[in-house]
Amino acid sequence: MSAELIIFVMFGAMIVLLMTGRHIFAVVGFVAVVTALRLWGGSGGIDMAFFGGYSTIVKWYPLLSIPLFVFMGLTLSRSGLGEDLFNSMHLWFGHVRGGLAMGTVGLCSIIATMSGLSVAATTISGTIALPAMLKRGYNKKLAVGTVQSAGALGFLIPPSIVFILYGMIARVTIGHLWIAGILPGVLLASLYIGYIVIVARRHPNMAPAIPPVERPKWREKIASLKVGLTPLILIFLVMGLLYMGATTIIECGAVGAVGALVVAAIHRRLNRAMFRDVLDQTLHVTCLIMWIFAAAILFGAIFDGLGAVDAIKNIFTQVGVSGIGIIALMLASFVGMGMILDDTAMLLVVAPLYIPVVQGLGYSLVWFGVLYVITCQMAYITPPFGYNLFIMRGIAPKDVTLTDIYKSALPFVAVQAIALVILMLFPQISLWLPQMLFGPVIGLGTIG
Repeated sequence: MSAELIIFVMFGAMIVLLMTGRHIFAVVGFVAVVTALRLWGGSGGIDMAFFGGYSTIVKWYPLLSIPLFVFMGLTLSRSGLGEDLFNSMHLWFGHVRGGLAMGTVGLCSIIATMSGLSVAATTISGTIALPAMLKRGYNKKLAVGTVQSAGALGFLIPPSIVFILYGMIARVTIGHLWIAGILPGVLLASLYIGYIVIVARRHPNMAPAIPPVERPKWREKIASLKVGLTPLILIFLVMGLLYMGATTIIECGAVGAVGALVVAAIHRRLNRAMFRDVLDQTLHVTCLIMWIFAAAILFGAIFDGLGAVDAIKNIFTQVGVSGIGIIALMLASFVGMGMILDDTAMLLVVAPLYIPVVQGLGYSLVWFGVLYVITCQMAYITPPFGYNLFIMRGIAPKDVTLTDIYKSALPFVAVQAIALVILMLFPQISLWLPQMLFGPVIGLGTIG
C-alpha cells in the first residue's frame, strides 16, 4: 500500500470517528496507534507510540507554560472584569453611531488579551454586549455578527493559546508568534470597525447612537478607565518581560498567574469558589492539551516513517501552481476543515504534513502561523458548522434565529478573507515586528 493511500485511509478514519463525538485526542491517538501497530508490528509500533508520544511530552520543558497561561486567562475572565470593561466601552463610544458595536470589538480584543481564548471573548461579550446592543435598537444581524467575529480575535492577540499550540508543534519560538500576531490583530480589528462605520453611515437605523439625555459626563468616563487598567498592566508586564529577554516563557507564565490573582484581589473578585473553579478548569484544559500533543507527536512520527511529507509535496507540485498558490490551497483546506473540526483538530491533523512543506518551500513558519490563525477565525464563524455560531445560538435571545446567526456571519467572513489576502500579499505586516525586535531569527525563514 502506498504512502498516499495510507494517509487517505488515516484521514478518512479520523473524520468518521470524529463524527461520533469522541474527544479529538482519543480519535487521533487511536488511529495513530492502530496504524503504527499495523505497519511496524507489536514491538516497533508500541515503541513508536511510547517514545514518540509520552516520553517527548514528559521531557518537553516549554509545555510547563501552558497551565500557567491557562490559569492566568481563566482567573482574569472569571473575575467579572468583562462586564465592567463593557460598561466602560459603553460610556466612551455609545454616543457615536455604531459606537456600541465598535466598543464590542474593543471589548473582545481586551478579553482575548486577558484570556487567550476565543470562547471566553465570545461568551462574555455575547452575554453582556449583545443584549445591550439589541436593547439600544441595533440590527440583530449586525450585533450578532460583531460579537461572534470579534470574539474570534482571541486566536490572534497575545497571549494566544492557539499560537502556543502551533509554536509547540511547529517548533517555532512562541514569543515570535505572539509578536507577529499584534499587527495582524490590529489590522483585522480595524477592518471590523471600518465595516461597522460604513454600515452605520449607510443605514443609521441599524446602529443608532445613545440619545443625548443618556450620555455620561466626562467624570464618569474617566472613572471607568480604572477597570481595565490593572489587567492591561499585567498583560504588558508579562509580554514585556518575554520580549526583553528578561524571563523565559515559563517564568512569564508564572508572573502572569500570580499577577492575575493580584488583579482579581485588587478588584475584590477573588474568593474561594472562583479560585477552586479556575483550578478545576485549568487542570481540565491542561490535561486535554497534553493528550492532544501526545497524539500529534505520534501522528508526526508515523508521517515521517511513511515519507508522507515528500508524498504531499509531490501532490502539491503536480497541481502545477506557484509556491504562494500552494499556500493558498493549504489555507483553503483549513477553512474547509474548520467547518467540521475545531482549531486544535485542524492543527493536529494537518500540521505534520503542511509545516515541513511550507518550510521546504522557503516560507516563514511564523508568517504561515499567522495565516493559519486567520483561517481558524474564518472557520469559527463560517456556516454551517462554525464553532462560534453554535456558541452564539446558546447565548443569543430566542428571537435571534439560527438563520439570523448564519447571515450575520457572512459579511465578517468576507472581511476576514480580505485580511487574509492582505497578509498573504504583504508578509511584512506579520514579520516586521519580530524582525525589528529579534533580528533575523530562526523560524522566520524567507518571505517568499
